[in-house]
Amino acid sequence: MTDIDPADARALAHALRRVYEAVSQRIDAENAASPLVQRVTGHIGCPLTDVVTVEEQYPAFEHAGLQIAIDRYLAAHSPDARWFGIVGADGGWESVTTTLLRAVSWGAATLGRPDYGTAPIGPDDTVEVVKLGMIPTFAPDGTPVVVGVFVREDFQPRCLLAVLAADHAAATAVREEIERLRREHNPLRGQVLSFSMSEHQDNGVVSFLPRPELSAEDVVLPEGRLEAIEEHVVGIGEAADLLREAGQHLRRGLLLYGPPGTGKTHTTRYLMSRMRESTVVVITGPAMARIDQAVALARAMQPSMVIIEDVDLIAESRDHFETSPLLFSLLDAMDGTSGDADVTFVLTTNRPEVLEKALIQRPGRVDLAVEIPLPDARARERLIRLYARNRPIEADLAAVVAATEGVTASYIRELLRRVILLAIRANEHTLRDEHFTAALEAMSGAGQALTRALLGGREGRARLAEAEEPFEPVGPDDLAGLDEDGETDGAVPAGPRDRRKPARLHPPAC
Repeated sequence: MTDIDPADARALAHALRRVYEAVSQRIDAENAASPLVQRVTGHIGCPLTDVVTVEEQYPAFEHAGLQIAIDRYLAAHSPDARWFGIVGADGGWESVTTTLLRAVSWGAATLGRPDYGTAPIGPDDTVEVVKLGMIPTFAPDGTPVVVGVFVREDFQPRCLLAVLAADHAAATAVREEIERLRREHNPLRGQVLSFSMSEHQDNGVVSFLPRPELSAEDVVLPEGRLEAIEEHVVGIGEAADLLREAGQHLRRGLLLYGPPGTGKTHTTRYLMSRMRESTVVVITGPAMARIDQAVALARAMQPSMVIIEDVDLIAESRDHFETSPLLFSLLDAMDGTSGDADVTFVLTTNRPEVLEKALIQRPGRVDLAVEIPLPDARARERLIRLYARNRPIEADLAAVVAATEGVTASYIRELLRRVILLAIRANEHTLRDEHFTAALEAMSGAGQALTRALLGGREGRARLAEAEEPFEPVGPDDLAGLDEDGETDGAVPAGPRDRRKPARLHPPAC
């Protein structure tokens, strides 16, 4: 190898360094003058290095509300402003500042058109939203700012609001005003929302559901029970202002318990219909893992109602079962709702005997427990007429009522569906004895055992009873052995089917 003179090597290194610095300065100068950077700094009126960025992150389901708030803000402060986009931005990971700095350093991000998408604002309605874009506007005091919206689509999809300005106070004022508008005009308010989990990512997904249309006549319960439920849930809401003035709490908890198919979910649907101004958040299955987020949404959207179906899945007693971490999330979420918050918790269960006592025995969590029992003879007749859907009935209803003793409301509903189908096939509008007889015989056939078990037929319920020893609901005669706190004094019979119940699982006075 030929020896290199150290002096020559140093001279070459210095020359290369001067070339590198000259090229770098030229690139920086060109990028600093890029349309993207100029669009931002030209409006704000300061170099990019002096720009202050204020950000706020929102769950993905709040995107529509954020867009509505931004649109209202722009209408008031810069109605003629136009959105622009960033080509080459890595919206999934980068901050707004990083994106702009890359435009300066590498020229990797350039001015372009904004990216748009749609977001739901109701069961059948959507609104156009900006997924990646920026727009020049002004703070309430007239300071020029740039507002940006960036959708993050990584492990937990979310929406990012960014406000850029030369003054921190001005950027903060814009963010706070947009947040106020979002709360005031949030499309989630007053809706029925299903809180579920994405099957692809570990995040909460909110879906809009149609609000049920049910009247009190559509709910068949023992006398006095629906009235007790309404007084506890609806009545407190109607007297909210007066109760607050009297220093009384508004938060309330309702537990509906009873065998499967008796009408617990149907009763909750009636409450959704009855409380038309309330936001309803429904939580079932895997979505219980996001119960804290769902309850936070309900608190923000009050008056509201949180419905947790099959609460025993996460709230089994710590005395006999391995504790679910979600139990503590549920208790913390309920306790974290202040007493003056107009929020109703409605819990349903088929297994009240396994519920954690800390949930059902502490005032402020569950204040009323109502049994939804199997329909008695009078209720079964009402159900038959209800599910007939105003079709004339020319049949011996007393015989039908007797034949359906011990079945659930779900069983009667399926029975009437089959009866009506038989009438339609016979080209008749009236429901007759032969239709009921044929439907009852079909549902009691040997091949329908599973159907009877699923719908709550007598045979199916008997087999379930043998396998599971179901909880026997508290009845008036059972209360003799309980003291005023709901505890047993030893007089309640015990045995293979112990009839002692968790405290406060008392039906309302009928």
